Amino acid sequence: MYLPSHPLTEHEQSHRFVSTGTMPDRATVTALVRQAYEKFAGVDEGTLSQVYPALAQADPSAFGIFLAGVDGAVQGVGASDARFTLMSVTKPFVFALACDALGIDAIRRLVGVNATGLPFNSAQAVERTSDGRTNPMVNAGAIATTSAIPGEGVDERWAALHEGLSRFAGRPLGMDEATLASARATNFQNRALAMLLSGAEALVGDPLDAVDLYTRQCCLEVSAQDLAIMGATLADGGVHPITGQRVVSEVVARASLAVMSIAGMYESSGDWLLDVGVPGKSGISGGVVAISPGKGALGVFSPLLDNEGNSVRGQLVAQFLARELGLDVLGSAPAH
Repeated sequence: MYLPSHPLTEHEQSHRFVSTGTMPDRATVTALVRQAYEKFAGVDEGTLSQVYPALAQADPSAFGIFLAGVDGAVQGVGASDARFTLMSVTKPFVFALACDALGIDAIRRLVGVNATGLPFNSAQAVERTSDGRTNPMVNAGAIATTSAIPGEGVDERWAALHEGLSRFAGRPLGMDEATLASARATNFQNRALAMLLSGAEALVGDPLDAVDLYTRQCCLEVSAQDLAIMGATLADGGVHPITGQRVVSEVVARASLAVMSIAGMYESSGDWLLDVGVPGKSGISGGVVAISPGKGALGVFSPLLDNEGNSVRGQLVAQFLARELGLDVLGSAPAH
């Protein structure tokens, strides 16, 4: 059970205080980003994802870091412009688009927001309650979220998804057609989840349409640079740090960061929050985004994954830079 949110009045909105801050000077940021790259480039722990053939063929040495500030300042090193598929990193951004279109409370009632404590593709997470609610960061909840994107027919709904995710990136995102074909041929577990959701009335429309839309969004191509800029858009209250375009509202940006904090790193979300101290999201293609509200976001690409499906180097970089750059929103120091 939860209390519905109450929107701020115009007066309250204009007079409220928000958490914000600044990162160190540009020279310090540049030095620390490069230091992180050099520090962790030699790490070869982890394995490539075997979920889709294209992911299993990734270069295990590929490694890129990109940092984007809410002021538009950027810094990249390594393969920060290498393309890979969004996979699950799409989840918080699609959640934001759905909330912006239909309202946070509507999506919250449909999908849920609490951690499941179960694997990201667990059917048990759907079946354990009569309403099938999970959270937007696991596959079942993400499919339910995608199903709520409004539009007449699959094509119109896909156009809305594609356009919205491209606005987050600040450029038109292309499709990895080979990975999409492979995913469509093998996504049996996601189809089963969609059927369970539909049976629990926790999904909008046709379940197979929802799976197809979800599969498409996961197979869009991005880079570490794109992830950082997309994350910085949420860090800046929904405004793109480079184009200046409002992508989603401030309250929706906050809600997206909240659900990332709850379950963005699946079962290891608690460890991530303790070690890094910012909302984060990972994908099995090796992407990681870490977001510091009011400051900016970090995007990392490295396809070697741990047992939970999170990039090994990505987590190490996030932990190091969150501490060194003051990105950790939970950290503090005595005032005197």
